[in-house]
Amino acid sequence: MAPAPPPDDPGDGPAERQMRFLFALRSHGVTDPRVLAAMERIDRGAFVRGHFEDRAYDDTPLPIACGQTISQPSVVGLMTQALNVGPRDVVLEIGTGSGYQAAVLSLLCRRVMTVDRHRRLVIEAEEVFRRLGLTNITARVADGSFGLPEQAPFDRIMVTAAAEDPPGPLLSQLKVGGIMVVPVGQSDAVQTLIRVTRTETGFAYDEMRQVRFVPLVEGLGQT
Repeated sequence: MAPAPPPDDPGDGPAERQMRFLFALRSHGVTDPRVLAAMERIDRGAFVRGHFEDRAYDDTPLPIACGQTISQPSVVGLMTQALNVGPRDVVLEIGTGSGYQAAVLSLLCRRVMTVDRHRRLVIEAEEVFRRLGLTNITARVADGSFGLPEQAPFDRIMVTAAAEDPPGPLLSQLKVGGIMVVPVGQSDAVQTLIRVTRTETGFAYDEMRQVRFVPLVEGLGQT
């Protein structure tokens, strides 16, 4: 008689997977209770397709369409935490990508305006937003390097692509007292996450940590 199959490993269940996910966030410095709660509610698996679905809950960046990536959860958490979003804030996100970052932000603020240069990414992200019932996100196809001047000023700006310097058009669209989080660097290998706060007299810059993001590219994509 063949031996009975082993019982299912309880470590593979959704509860254990969620526990590991949240532990990874905390161990990388994501400690804000509102950010942790938002990331617990937004299922990253809803934004990962194809061959990488089984790695959706790993703390690693993953490829998505149009040569872009979905950021690793700990970086999403740290950037969201640094943005210090309030419940009445209007947030501009540059680089919709998979839509994961916008979805997390949407649980923390009044409205998210998100733009991407790739139409395919915007369409696919909008489908996920609808499926998750996230009604306070507006996604547009646009050249993110110029922001959305007709909707400015913004309380917060999140940039999920690396620029050589904090883009001037985006700085000008930030309210006094507002915060922008942006990866800055001239190399694909070495970039620094910067938090910019607009003051009455100018801008204050804080360096946070080293990161790697796809570059911020001017113009619209071909897809």
